[in-house]
Amino acid sequence: MNKVLSVWKPENISSYDIIRKIKSINKSYKIGHCGTLDPFAEGIVVICIGNYTKKINVYMECDKTYIATIKLGYETDTLDYTGKIIKISSNQPLLDKKCIINVINKYIGHTMQIPPYFSAKKINGIKMYDFARKDIFIKPKPFKIKIHYIDLIKYSKDLITLKINCAKGTYIRSLARDIAYDLKTFGHLTKLHRTSIGQFNKTNSLSMKELESCISIN
Repeated sequence: MNKVLSVWKPENISSYDIIRKIKSINKSYKIGHCGTLDPFAEGIVVICIGNYTKKINVYMECDKTYIATIKLGYETDTLDYTGKIIKISSNQPLLDKKCIINVINKYIGHTMQIPPYFSAKKINGIKMYDFARKDIFIKPKPFKIKIHYIDLIKYSKDLITLKINCAKGTYIRSLARDIAYDLKTFGHLTKLHRTSIGQFNKTNSLSMKELESCISIN
């Protein structure tokens, strides 16, 4: 079978669980993914099967859209709610719409970003999360990212929800951390939905149940 599949990954499973599901149905398939999504997040994962694995890089270059909710007040080692608290703010800033928009506008266009300690970014050929899991935290050099737009969806005294469209290589967890710093506090992600990758969105993506039916038929 030669296909490109867009799958809507639910929370609390890994992107590799999707590949394992396909392999469990037919081990002969050559399979590759076009970028992982953190287990705590839900949303689109693009899977290439058969001859389409040669086009993985094409799909990895596609822009991505996210809906992200940032909780202010403390930071975790993973920069999401699954991690250990490592920093707690001594005061809670008073937020208003203008203040938040001024901050998020700073990140539109090309900026430099430091990836999370728990990420697949490599240092000397070793993924950063392999170091972090051994309590070795190495701060890498920042690298260039590009964000096309950030829209403020809603906010409260300690929660901010944003819609973000960005190019390959952007870490939304790092963006949440940096936005919180600019708001004079700490922060981490409590929710993350990847709503599009290029032409793929929730409407034209398969659920895990639909994926099993699709693969079984083929």
